[in-house]
Amino acid sequence: MSRQNKERIIGITGLLITISFVMKLGNVLELSSDILMITAALLAGYPIMKNAFQALRYRILGIEALVTIAVIGAIMIREYWEAAAVTFLFIFGSYLEARIMEKTRSSLKALMDLAPAMASVMRDGIEVQVSPDEVIQGEIVLVRPGEKIPADGTVLKGKATINQAAITGESVPVSREKGAIVFSGTVIEHGYLEIIAEKVGDDTTFARILSMVEEAQESKAPTQKFIERFARYYTPAIFILAIIVYISTGNVELTLTLLVIACPGAMVISAPVSIVAGIGKGARNGILFKGGETLEKAGFVQVVAFDKTGTLTAGKPQVTRINAIHLNENELLQRIARAEYASEHHLARAIVAEAASRSASRIIPAEQFKALPGKGIAATVEGSNLYIGNRRLMADYSIQYDQEIADYVAQEENRAQTVVFAADDERVLGLISIADVLRTDAYTLIDHLKRSGVDKVVMLTGDNERSAAAVSDELGIDLYYAELLPEDKVRIVQDLQKEYIVAMVGDGVNDAPALAVADVGIAMGGSGTDAAMETADMVLMSDRLMNLPYALGLSRASMNNIRQNIYFAVATVVTLLIGVLTSNVFMASGMLVHELSVLLVILNAMRLTRYTTKNRGSRIELQSSSSE
Repeated sequence: MSRQNKERIIGITGLLITISFVMKLGNVLELSSDILMITAALLAGYPIMKNAFQALRYRILGIEALVTIAVIGAIMIREYWEAAAVTFLFIFGSYLEARIMEKTRSSLKALMDLAPAMASVMRDGIEVQVSPDEVIQGEIVLVRPGEKIPADGTVLKGKATINQAAITGESVPVSREKGAIVFSGTVIEHGYLEIIAEKVGDDTTFARILSMVEEAQESKAPTQKFIERFARYYTPAIFILAIIVYISTGNVELTLTLLVIACPGAMVISAPVSIVAGIGKGARNGILFKGGETLEKAGFVQVVAFDKTGTLTAGKPQVTRINAIHLNENELLQRIARAEYASEHHLARAIVAEAASRSASRIIPAEQFKALPGKGIAATVEGSNLYIGNRRLMADYSIQYDQEIADYVAQEENRAQTVVFAADDERVLGLISIADVLRTDAYTLIDHLKRSGVDKVVMLTGDNERSAAAVSDELGIDLYYAELLPEDKVRIVQDLQKEYIVAMVGDGVNDAPALAVADVGIAMGGSGTDAAMETADMVLMSDRLMNLPYALGLSRASMNNIRQNIYFAVATVVTLLIGVLTSNVFMASGMLVHELSVLLVILNAMRLTRYTTKNRGSRIELQSSSSE
């Protein structure tokens, strides 16, 4: 039933009840008063009865069925006021519930409102207006101040200040110019950009966010599934209890009242309304929970395991030194860059960027390329095999090197450098030293995680032992594991899971297996690869590490909210049952209390939409605030 029709029924029913009630008070036309009450009960009761019969077709005995039986019984025993009041309160309560639930889903609606409406593209040398869904990959998109970017892509020309709140949850504008990556749904505040469209339609980051949030809000957490299983048996049990009460007492009104007040409405919505609010709040702040189960599990995380490169570090490593042994420096760099061109690894990007900065010529990709996760890559450049990676890769291909090279590598690693070997089939051709800086928020992250309830922080890295130790000591990490292959990370996560609930945070292809096996896989969305984002249970779109304590805190707050709702719902039903059996609660008053309990559960869940964290003194306090 549409909102407008429901509003009309509520208005007419309320008017009929009011007129009838006034007539009764004045002892005027009592028969007409009863007719008005019956009309009101039937008018408000029709959608309730319709839903009840539809549910019964699927063998579901729900709350509507209990109310329908109670209303029909009330009319049969001439309790017209009770029948009208119960149906009016039920339909009015369900109307208010729907309106408030819309409010809890406002985060998703707000995201949908950020979707671009039109796109300006160049076709045959002419600028044309098309729907964002009609933008073709490779087309040049023109975006002016105040317009929304309609596709993910790379800036070809221009410079602009962009509000990326739709993607990252942060409204602080960022500057983008030629060569920068931009996302669909973000807004140009100042400037002008020409963008080459790379991801269009449903493949854009913005479209994927919408899809993830929609799917997540419809998914069910284990707590919610348990409550629904409980309700499936609880409602028939109440029906049987009412029959027993009638047989025992012969009191029809008591039996009908029992049917009305024992409805598990507040309990049934106690979990889903909190999950919707929690997931929506996360989405508004650049945190994507991929379902209620993730939201629930994240609230119980005891150990957080981090990948190092691109997660704890800025993910923007730079070449600091080139040791060319059998080729000149520039030739070595260009050949390695060709081999690494197709790689998504951070170190590969650093090498390619360095080579591009030294040459005006376009880098031509290798003829053949094979990624070897945790080791490096094998490629063919100009007919020659090249092996670019770490010591393990050199060992796999039986490439020997002398003590001088070994000492040089150790010296560089002591300086917290990552050394990349470059070799052909016979020998090491050269060495490239690469360094990455730690994220500025990594220094406070560990402390905040501990304050938010995490017991232990672990670092898993494929980097060398010396670099891993230096980072671990600098950040105060509890435990670290170095020189790991992807399968090693999986094994360590599984070992930790024997004692703890484990979250794994990563951003690269080689992190995907560990993200998949962890209780909660968390991907760094801003710099992360598609593989990591698709595998993870949660995505931090803003690429800010401090969103992690916020996400875990929001999960814990959501679980506390669900527990509060359940305890309140159970207490309400028990109190009403006692009131009915002691003749202190009647049908209309019981329905009023029931509907109020449902509304209070929803209002309690809405507090999550104002969730924030505040750092006070030595601890982080989780609270609700009046503003975002």
